[in-house]
Amino acid sequence: MVTEYTFPEYFWWGAATSATQIEGAADKDGKGKNIWDKWFEEQPERFFDQVGPGQTSDFYHLYKEDIERMKDINFNSFRLSISWSRLIPDGDGEVNSEAVEFYNNVLDEMIAQGVEPFVCLYHFDMPLSMQEIGGWENRKVAEAFARYAEICFETFGDRVKKWFTHNEPIVPVEGGYLYNFHYPNVVHFQRAVQVAYHTMISHALAVKNFRRVANGADGEIGIILNLTPSYPRSNHPADLKASRIADLFFNRSFLDPSVLGEYPQELIDLLGEYEALPQVESGDADLLKENTVDLLGVNYYQPRRVKAKENLPNPNSPMMPEWFFDHYEMPGRKMNPYRGWEIYEKGVYDIMMNLKENYGNIPSFISENGMGVQNEERFLENGEIQDDYRIDFIKEHLKWLHQAIEEGANAKGYHLWSFMDNWSWMNAYKNRYGYFSVNLETMERTPKKSAHWIREVAKQNGFSE
Repeated sequence: MVTEYTFPEYFWWGAATSATQIEGAADKDGKGKNIWDKWFEEQPERFFDQVGPGQTSDFYHLYKEDIERMKDINFNSFRLSISWSRLIPDGDGEVNSEAVEFYNNVLDEMIAQGVEPFVCLYHFDMPLSMQEIGGWENRKVAEAFARYAEICFETFGDRVKKWFTHNEPIVPVEGGYLYNFHYPNVVHFQRAVQVAYHTMISHALAVKNFRRVANGADGEIGIILNLTPSYPRSNHPADLKASRIADLFFNRSFLDPSVLGEYPQELIDLLGEYEALPQVESGDADLLKENTVDLLGVNYYQPRRVKAKENLPNPNSPMMPEWFFDHYEMPGRKMNPYRGWEIYEKGVYDIMMNLKENYGNIPSFISENGMGVQNEERFLENGEIQDDYRIDFIKEHLKWLHQAIEEGANAKGYHLWSFMDNWSWMNAYKNRYGYFSVNLETMERTPKKSAHWIREVAKQNGFSE
């Protein structure tokens, strides 16, 4: 029996990436340094094969050919980010005219090829000058971000109709201020809370500026969140409480204020109990309430499984979210053997149902989903990587997304991470995610088997099985 998986009309087929991860040209044409340029200078050994942000996929020079490739595999949309430090080299001063020209050229080419630009303003790439005054710990940086956002809306808003303030804003909090995998490598719970709060304030200020600049025009603004369902080990009350607290920290800390305009009371109470509430200013609550999003991007890779704490935390250790739960490895779970992550396709459905039932069924889409694989050359046959594992991964997630849509979820599209292999922060090119492989010596792009497959899926707006 054949099952048809047909998606709604005008479904968004495409992919996502970010400026630092594909542009290259990190010190060209007036671009200022960001925190990745600085960290690589200081500690190149922390990056896989010592490949830094200056050596990424050279989209800066090859964007025309890349956009042609997107068109060739029937993309109708593509998410990229603007580099804050390329557009405004010191974060808060003069605009770099060469950056304006580059992004104008990219946007014009995308529109000429029928690929709608979805533009994200911040994807982990704090300008170094802004980090030097405290980064998101400093409220002035949130205000500088709002100015940068306004400049983008005014400069590119005639062509960009889908804007996103931040990508995965919880990640710089986790990486930079809790778990030591992003610059500035701070481990301090209270500072992490302040960073998260000011990031949310920067988002709301940017949304406010968008509403004023757009003035009723036909654009939308949203945020991209990595929503990772927190599944309890069991229905025991202690396990359920552990999963609820994990959900508060890693999902609802940004989801609730972005969509509902307020923080969960349970999170406020928990932070208050540990004297870890952020510094706030009068008017902040109204700012958040009045500047909720039109659209939500959902990044989903793997679930989070948790259980009740088995041992009390050491009171002399730094406070961490893991004071309240332990991670749980479910026996028999399905794994990506090439990356070590669990594969749980139903997570997409659970996220979409949660948005439908608890967040007003906000218009949303899968803004990232993907499968990283190391040494993909193993699967090379006749000059093409046979990434059937990636096709299966995408297909099984699409089936669950289709199910959610059938049950009324307001899901508008599916973007893979990523269009082509790109540089992944500390992992550089260790894990490959793209529909196209990238040869780091020549920068040549070669379609993988998945590129041919998605071309047909996008053309037919679905698939059968």
